[in-house]
Amino acid sequence: MIASLTGVLETVAEDFAVVDVSGGGYLGFFSGRTLANLPQPGEPVRFVVETHVREDHINLYGFAEAGERDWFRLLTSVQGVGAKVALAILSAIGSEELIQAVAAQDKTVVSRANGVGPKLAGRIVLELKDKVGGLVPSGLSASVRGAPSSGDESEDAISALVNLGFQRTDAFGAVVRAAEKIGEKAGVDDLIRVGLQELS
Repeated sequence: MIASLTGVLETVAEDFAVVDVSGGGYLGFFSGRTLANLPQPGEPVRFVVETHVREDHINLYGFAEAGERDWFRLLTSVQGVGAKVALAILSAIGSEELIQAVAAQDKTVVSRANGVGPKLAGRIVLELKDKVGGLVPSGLSASVRGAPSSGDESEDAISALVNLGFQRTDAFGAVVRAAEKIGEKAGVDDLIRVGLQELS
């Protein structure tokens, strides 16, 4: 298995790049975000790799960092998500936004990616809900670390904010911050009031 490659960037195309490593050219498929951040051809480059070995091919998928590769692995563990769809999701949505969307169960964010309809987006956020904990960087706010602890009240407050026209991901983050400020005994009215303050 190839875990990472360091070499000289030869070619950059729409969805792949070729890296010369000691005279051998390695073709790797990348997300659009990673391709946009690669250096110019002829310059040194390093990236982490996920190797897929199949009966009819061996594909390398390159990532700027291990966290992006971990998301790729998680996404491809969902039924109906292959490597191409996983790269499309990683091209359209940044890691932090993806973590927050999964935590908030906001399928509209995930469905922005090419090839991901509402049904598949719903399956992705549902199946990954309990799996994203290990991918949350320590510097991220509590709004992406998990759901508010006050249960049904929190979900009712999120629903109320969504009904007022806010995006589910934004409402989720606001209710998490409101629950942190108020404490565990927060009622729905308090969560909505403080959540609205957080959103303004």
